[in-house]
Amino acid sequence: MNSAADMRAAVFFEGVQASSKFSRFWLLLCLSSVIAASGVVGDSAATVIGAMIVAPLMTPILGIVLATVTGDRRNLLLSWILVVCGAATAVAIGYLVGLLVAAPVVAATNSQVAARVSPSLIDLLAALATGAVGAVALVRKDISDTLPGVAIAISLVPPLSVVGLTLESGSWSEAAGALLLFGANVAAILATGVIILTGYRIGSAARDARTTTGESLVKRGWGRRHRAILSIVVTLLIIGVPLAITSARFTDQELLENSIRQAAQPWAQQNGWEITQLTATNTDAILTLTGEPPIPETSSLEDVLKAQGIDPAQVTVRFVPAYTVQLGGDG
Repeated sequence: MNSAADMRAAVFFEGVQASSKFSRFWLLLCLSSVIAASGVVGDSAATVIGAMIVAPLMTPILGIVLATVTGDRRNLLLSWILVVCGAATAVAIGYLVGLLVAAPVVAATNSQVAARVSPSLIDLLAALATGAVGAVALVRKDISDTLPGVAIAISLVPPLSVVGLTLESGSWSEAAGALLLFGANVAAILATGVIILTGYRIGSAARDARTTTGESLVKRGWGRRHRAILSIVVTLLIIGVPLAITSARFTDQELLENSIRQAAQPWAQQNGWEITQLTATNTDAILTLTGEPPIPETSSLEDVLKAQGIDPAQVTVRFVPAYTVQLGGDG
């Protein structure tokens, strides 16, 4: 296991190397933000993954975890400042990159944006597990080589880049969704990190060390630690509510899409048409079909939809006629 001194050196910005740690943090943050924004604009998953590896935000987040369990008020405040200011910087860089792009960068035309504007409970679950790995890697020397995988698994800078890009594009709701994803990831890391470090009795070891050196403020630090833990738990619960609502909404949409597809697919094939797109919200859906004229009558489609328990009034059908023209002929 790593010693308390090793863990402090890994995540706290203090001591003789503090200035170099600060410069490294801001340099990597700015570069990773540019990489992430460029990757999102170019719709490149590989570039975005590269930004995840370079991004340094995990360090102050784990600093919050360690400062919480040890009752270190100074480093707790400093780590929070770094996380908040770093997040604001990443959003600003994303916004500036968006100014260089002519077309709006929104979910409808960009898969990287679409993947980050509608977080669900599954995203929170993944962040909880990733936060646990990061905390264990902080404590144990034998699994520290998993940190690059943690950086890839947890999405920190890319959602912030999406916030900036969608704000510049005027899509406030998508920006809010990406910001929610970032907040959920941070809260999950903090929650599982505190649990893991408490399980390893890191806080107890730190308090014992302070007691042996004659520090008289142990009880006060203990109270601060409990208040910090309580605030993290409350934040996680608050973030969990919109994530649960989003998950329920997407579940309803998936069920509606599947039911409509099961009903409409055989009907479309019988009439020589093909389903090219199906989009659904909680209450209605748009079904797009293409095929050769004439356009088939829809009364039989209404019957099969009713048989699936779907109100036909919920479904709008768009027919896109396809005409075949043979080139190179005599006439």
